[in-house]
Formats: sequence, structure tokens, C-alpha cells
Amino acid sequence: MHIEFRHLRTIQAIHETGGLARAAERLGLTQSALSHQVKGIEAQAGVELFVRRSKPLKLSAAGLKLLAAAERILPEVAALEAEFAGLETGRAGRLHIAIECHACFEWLFPVLDAFRKNWPDVDIDIRPGLAFGALPALQKEEVDLVVSSDPEELEGVDFTPLFDYEPVFVAAESHPLAAKDFVEAGAFRGQTLITYPVERSRLDVFSQLLMPASVEPAAIRQVELTAMILILVASGRGVSVLPDWVLREARTSGDYITRPLTRDGITRRLYAATRTDETTKPFMAHLIRLARSEAVKLQRNAA
Repeated sequence: MHIEFRHLRTIQAIHETGGLARAAERLGLTQSALSHQVKGIEAQAGVELFVRRSKPLKLSAAGLKLLAAAERILPEVAALEAEFAGLETGRAGRLHIAIECHACFEWLFPVLDAFRKNWPDVDIDIRPGLAFGALPALQKEEVDLVVSSDPEELEGVDFTPLFDYEPVFVAAESHPLAAKDFVEAGAFRGQTLITYPVERSRLDVFSQLLMPASVEPAAIRQVELTAMILILVASGRGVSVLPDWVLREARTSGDYITRPLTRDGITRRLYAATRTDETTKPFMAHLIRLARSEAVKLQRNAA
């Protein structure tokens, strides 16, 4: 037996309208064509689907079973068609994000909260576990956007600038280095450096300052949360380097100080890496705009 979606729609229409004429009108068919279609379905099924000579036209037991299938299947098909239409128009889709910047969670969550209100049909997820293989995952379509400070020449990948930031030295107000106007790489010798639990190449303090100068701290202590890093620093347990916007609340406290790294400071830039054919998708473009505007708020608060 070969049942098509149009057959299910036919059974449903006849049941709801109570006759072939009104059902044919609803379906955009002639009554003759609809009658022929019904006979074809009955021939395949080997049973009658309607109780003949009844007004309004009533379904037989077999017809009721087919109607039940129609009422179960057709809404699922309609929902699937709507989902596909959303994908085609850019109203729906998937947005799985990988982050190479550990501190970016604090900045990204308000962005995603605003985004979901405008794009409820976009499936959002964050994949922190992919942080170190994020760009290859983007190319393999395992994720859809990567927040990164290290742009690369990759075929089929766009790097859209989000915002610039400054990694700054953080220490207790009583720390000897607090007397300096800026902190050079050599000052980290003999210090306990408190960092996020991220490999060195992903930390600005190493990639931009210590590794080029071949300087090694006395010890490294890894801490997951920014708030805990600041508590440890204020308690004199070590020093740290954090993005300036992360310290927007810390700057109002007298327990610790911030200083530039090197005389001229160090400036870094965050990018949104996306596949080239998806960069201009409406929801992707909107997310990037939200990310930039949220970054402006953070930088103003940090000033």
C-alpha cells in the first residue's frame, strides 16, 4: 500500500467538510478528480474508507484509522516545512559557539540573552570543550562561530573584528610592583602567576609578553573563576594578567591595582570567526552587532 501526504490531506478534508464537493474546493481539485483519488486509495488499501450513502459523508473503521494517521503525521510535516522555511529565510538555524577566550563568558552571556529574544528559533549552544581545536571544528561544521584573538588565513573562514582590549597586570595594592608605572616581562620572575586553566599559548601574558622574552614565573596557579583570581590577588597570593574590561568592578576597589604591560601597553583584538557562506546570515550578522555593542558597554564601565 502506497500512501502519500496528499492522500492523508484528502481524508482529513473530507472528514472535516463532510462531503466531496466542499473537500474538493478546499484542496483546489475538481470533485471528479477527488472522487478518482479516493477510489485509488481504496483500491490500494483493499477496503472502503467511507460509509456510502451517508450524509454527511462518514469514514468507515478503516477510514478512521487513516484519519488518525493523518492527524498525527500532517502536523509534524507542517512543522518540518515551517522549520525548513525558517532556515531558508534565515529566521531559524543553529548557532553553536566555541570560545578561545576564557574570560569571554562574562561578556558573551548578556549577548546571547539579548540574541535569544530576537531569534527564538535559532538553536544556541556553547562548546568550551572545543576551545583548543575550535577553528578546525568550525571548518568541519561542528561549531558555527569561534571567538578568537588569533586570526589565521583559513580557506572558507571569515574573521570579523569585535573589539580591542588591553591585557593589564593585576596585583595587591601592597605588592612591591604596585609602585611601578608599568610592568615588564622580567618583573614576573619570582612571582606566582594566577591564570585561567588554559594552555599557555592561549594566554596573552605568555603569548604576548613572557614567551617572547623567555621569562618564566616562579609558579603558576590555575583558577577557573575571575572573581576567585581577584580574591587571591587581593590576598597577596600572587599576581595576574586580565583583560581590562574584565576588571570593570575591580577598578573601584582599593584592594588591588592595575598597571599596563610594558611602557606602551599591549593591545589585542577579539574576532568572530565564521564560515564565509554564513557570515551574512541575518541571525549571524545580528549576533556580531550585539557582541560589539556589549563590548562597548564593558569598556565604558571599565574606564
